[in-house]
Amino acid sequence: MNKLKTIALATATASLMGMMPLAAHAADGDLTEARQEGSIWTAIALNRHLNPFTIDVDVESGVATLSGEVESDVDRDLAEQVAKSIEGVEQVDNQLTVNPDAKRKEQAAGTSSLSQSFSNATTTASIKSKLLWNSNTEGLDIDVTSNNGVVTLTGTAQSDAAKDLAGMLAKDTDGVHRVDNQIQVSADASAAAKAQNAADEAGETISDAWITSKVKSSFLLSSNLSGMDISVDTNDGVVTLSGTVMTDEEKDLAVNTAKNIRGVKDVTADNLQTAN
Repeated sequence: MNKLKTIALATATASLMGMMPLAAHAADGDLTEARQEGSIWTAIALNRHLNPFTIDVDVESGVATLSGEVESDVDRDLAEQVAKSIEGVEQVDNQLTVNPDAKRKEQAAGTSSLSQSFSNATTTASIKSKLLWNSNTEGLDIDVTSNNGVVTLTGTAQSDAAKDLAGMLAKDTDGVHRVDNQIQVSADASAAAKAQNAADEAGETISDAWITSKVKSSFLLSSNLSGMDISVDTNDGVVTLSGTVMTDEEKDLAVNTAKNIRGVKDVTADNLQTAN
């Protein structure tokens, strides 16, 4: 990483932690890449499957390069999906090598409080992302707070069904133990949601790549799906799922999750097999 980007990454990280403003003299491109690197690094550090490993991240012109060692192909693929999910990352050059004896980092003592703060922030961001990706909740005014696996939802929804859906999306998020759904049902929320949907329909067409990315990310964020075992392909808004899930219930969940992603016209899951 070049020196300017190193400075930018440090200032971006400090800004994230609320310690200091971003340096005004950092070049825009370097600052954007530093933020992306910081986002990928944070997502990896907070992932319980990936944080034991030393993974280096570098972003140049939308291409994220990952290097280091992990224990399995699953870890390698997961790191790639984490990097792909970061806004502005168009491609991942996955140079991670698989070594069953990959050295795990020793966790520093006294970092539990900081780790929990990051975990809370990540849970909140994950749920907010799922609400925005979902065609039935994207226009709703919903606030999300997380504390040690307990999520509180406040705001308004246009119906009891939309309220319940928001609660289910939050509950089906990795690391969430309980959801306190305080969302109020309001007629005004229905008008706001319709206005948002109309604006989306008038905007640019959602790309197949965007849909694939959000379906995959939703699977990986789910506490009830093994997202690494499900392949996703999108063609003209039609999502095809293949791979293996444990039960028919998981298959139904995968199909319904994909169907509710914005821009999805249909979902086929003929090649998504159940292990039982």
